Amino acid sequence: MNRATAAMGGWWRSARELDLEVAFRAAVAAAVPLAILVAAGRIDWAAYAAFGGMTAIFGRSEPYRTRLRTVTTAAVVQLAATGLGILLSVGGAGPLVQAAVLALVVAAVIVAYNMLGVTPSTPLFAVFGLLVCAALPVDDGTGWQRWGVAVAATVFAWLLAMSGWLLRRLAGRRAQRLFRPLPRTTPVRGRGHTDPRLWLNVAQNVLAALVAGAIALALGTGHPYWAVVSAVAVIPPARAAHTVSRAVHRVLGTVAGVAVAALLLWPEPSVWLLVAAVAICQFGAEVLVTRHYGTALVFITPMALTVAHLASPAPLIGLLGDRVLETVIGAAVGVVAVLAARRFVEAVPMPPPTTATPSVAPKGPDRPSRG
Repeated sequence: MNRATAAMGGWWRSARELDLEVAFRAAVAAAVPLAILVAAGRIDWAAYAAFGGMTAIFGRSEPYRTRLRTVTTAAVVQLAATGLGILLSVGGAGPLVQAAVLALVVAAVIVAYNMLGVTPSTPLFAVFGLLVCAALPVDDGTGWQRWGVAVAATVFAWLLAMSGWLLRRLAGRRAQRLFRPLPRTTPVRGRGHTDPRLWLNVAQNVLAALVAGAIALALGTGHPYWAVVSAVAVIPPARAAHTVSRAVHRVLGTVAGVAVAALLLWPEPSVWLLVAAVAICQFGAEVLVTRHYGTALVFITPMALTVAHLASPAPLIGLLGDRVLETVIGAAVGVVAVLAARRFVEAVPMPPPTTATPSVAPKGPDRPSRG
């Protein structure tokens, strides 16, 4: 009996280390809005719900006082990005207008996230929401309703992200045993805009996004925003070391994920099965993303492709081929941006980079174990 109890305790400690709490939140935030859209007969609006649901992945391992700031900021950004995308679609904005808005959004999100200590600090999710919503046609006067779906999904995701506070309060003294500690703190940088590394990161992301998008458009690919997203995804955040390993993970993980997506989508399963697959993939991605980015992409890629297929069905071969080609384009452009930044830093002295976000919470009333 003692051995069984000890084994169960060891299993639970291992499970806590995998951060199942955030994975479960993210999966629910992805699946519930999609299920409601299926029931309402509007699964073609899946993308708007998906980008609102991404709010739930912010604030990982943060105590709730810090998480409140992080998740609220992320919610506002996601809604602004999807709203701008819908406006661009309604207005029939051309590539130059979209490029200008993209550059402004990338710069604004990077600066805001870094100054407010938002984690993850990448503009990736805002860029994804902006460009996909701009690409989806809105020619039936339903722009406000579509944005309303994003608002509802965002509010739901915000509540899920903060729900652990109530659960920990209800658990009382058992909270430390039942729940994973919340050690991460990200300070507000009131003068973060004066850091040259921040503006170097802005330049990297803006230029890489514009170049990747231009190449994809010139080649006539079907989903050029994937090239932009891939370029942004492989660029490390401000104050981090400039490495290219993330690009390798991005390409290899995407190729493997495309194979998984083919196995999932080729038999043309029911829409309910696809919604369940999105939830499972979101769960797996959140468990793995901080441990091995390439493996996480084996889950992220089929999830993204499934949502794209639900929102705007297209021939499967073209969809999968676009994903691989545009990922390679974006990753290659991102690598060039990383290497250029590395050379720039070597030539122009800057404060040394950090390799991790501060992870020890200050003493006081905002102790992470109590949240």
